[in-house]
Amino acid sequence: MTGHAFTGRLKLEDFRHTALGDTGSTNTEGLIRARAGDPGLHWITAARQTEGRGRRGRPWVSEPGNLYASLLLIDPAPMERLHSLPLAVAVAVQRAIQSVMPPGADPVTVKWPNDILIAGKKTCGILLEGEGLPGGHHALVIGCGINVAFAPDHGLYPVTSLHAEGATVSPDELFAHLFQTMAEALDLWDGGRGIAAIIAEWRSVARGIGEKITVNLPDRSLSGRFAGIDEDGRLLLDLGSGTMQHIAAGDVFFG
Repeated sequence: MTGHAFTGRLKLEDFRHTALGDTGSTNTEGLIRARAGDPGLHWITAARQTEGRGRRGRPWVSEPGNLYASLLLIDPAPMERLHSLPLAVAVAVQRAIQSVMPPGADPVTVKWPNDILIAGKKTCGILLEGEGLPGGHHALVIGCGINVAFAPDHGLYPVTSLHAEGATVSPDELFAHLFQTMAEALDLWDGGRGIAAIIAEWRSVARGIGEKITVNLPDRSLSGRFAGIDEDGRLLLDLGSGTMQHIAAGDVFFG
């Protein structure tokens, strides 16, 4: 089995797309195909998911009208460089959504690491999942659930949809933009070698740098000033008194 090694420039024609009607989860479908020898760079979309999920196993309501898309990658980068991939994904999704918003709409921003916001409200869920494959290969699937027509309330954050914010796009039209912006972002990311360029792009669309935030960790909560992200993409939390905390994963709340 061989994946598409991220050694040269990625082009749109390197990517494939399979459109499904109903499926359990586009992420699960991508991993099933990886186990069967799929070489990757393969988008799976569905009109509806019956077993959609978010981070930490939370259910993700997935009725028709929104975009459910997962991109399968095989051996996208050495494991030590994969930590920056969520930032590249966020850049791609932000660009795709921004490109379909009408003039005068609130800007589309990114909340660390990869929640996409419009007017401070969450409009997209991104879930990266991976597993080892025979022969030392690694499958990674990037799942994107974007609120196009409606905004299911998942309870943690205020939510909105593209239609509620004035966009008239369909899920298929939005996917055409995402297909292109993801190829461009992954090309820029370049198997993790382009992390500096990705971080610069991410910072340009980030929400809340300089603001007071609370970060919920598995075992505690920390509050401080959001000082940005470091060269590895970790959140920098200024706790005051010269103490800077580097955080690799957590749920961020503003205010």
